[in-house]
Amino acid sequence: MNPQSLAVTGDVPADNDRVPSPYRIFTREEWAELRADTPMTLTEAEVLRLRGLNERLSIDDVVQIYLPLSRLLSLYVHATQDLFKATRYFLGARDGKVPYIIGVAGSVAVGKSTTSRVLQALLTRWPNTPKVDLVTTDGFLFPNAVLERDNLMHRKGFPESFDVAALLNFLSRIKAGERNVEAPLYSHFAYDVLPPDQVVVVDQPDILIVEGLNVLQPGRMPRDGKAVPFVSDYFDFSVYIDADTETVERWYVERFMTLRRTAFRDPGAYFHRYSTLSDEKAEETALDIWRRINLLNLEDNILPTRQRADLILKKGGNHQIEEVWLRKL
Repeated sequence: MNPQSLAVTGDVPADNDRVPSPYRIFTREEWAELRADTPMTLTEAEVLRLRGLNERLSIDDVVQIYLPLSRLLSLYVHATQDLFKATRYFLGARDGKVPYIIGVAGSVAVGKSTTSRVLQALLTRWPNTPKVDLVTTDGFLFPNAVLERDNLMHRKGFPESFDVAALLNFLSRIKAGERNVEAPLYSHFAYDVLPPDQVVVVDQPDILIVEGLNVLQPGRMPRDGKAVPFVSDYFDFSVYIDADTETVERWYVERFMTLRRTAFRDPGAYFHRYSTLSDEKAEETALDIWRRINLLNLEDNILPTRQRADLILKKGGNHQIEEVWLRKL
């Protein structure tokens, strides 16, 4: 099928029927046809290892959704690299390699990490074997001691709980082509940022994937016009993982219940106290945490950024991606 014909049929109106949608919308089947001859480079065992807790990632998902996306990103990356070379030639500059940065956003428990890992695995196996790194913004959360001091533990994951200045500095150094740029690490087991001597080092990758809750959120415009206000200013491409709020709530509770039977049982785990709860009490606790913190963050800060993404992956209740929305150029 001709991609251009798909683009036309997928051209649907936005919420206001009089305003054309900025996206071309594809069904799963239509999107799958855009794979063309992109080879499948992952085995079934590798796909299983990439799958997140309580998620249902299959070979079909990779073939029908992520291989076409890998092909699209290949075209975008090469076009951006050509533009960079043309600009460098025009300026007579000798700048080094500038990484292509992909942002991945969405709610807690919606599957951001799985999407990011699958993309990293596929992009790394392009014929020219590019170097692809992955960083999560969880490492840029303020440490628990700071959040407790500022009475922000109940707002963990909200924009104000992140050291945005440090994140912007990290991305700025990456885009400047610096070598060995350090990013802090986060432990979900300890529910805290790891000590400063435990970091991930990003050394001039061809592609960097940045995954996080609020990476598409606009910041406050500076009055003096000197600062770069948005994390997304550094992105060359962005993906938003989307699902109905009620569905994400169910996934969150299911994940909580699974963790209660596994990771939470370790006495050293931050949430070990939840491992002894009855099934009924554990579900009540999960719903309370979701509705008090994660739902509020989703509705106020994350969901409003969905339309800023270049690509929206819309999931159904079984974690299967049912539609792909691609922003028009």
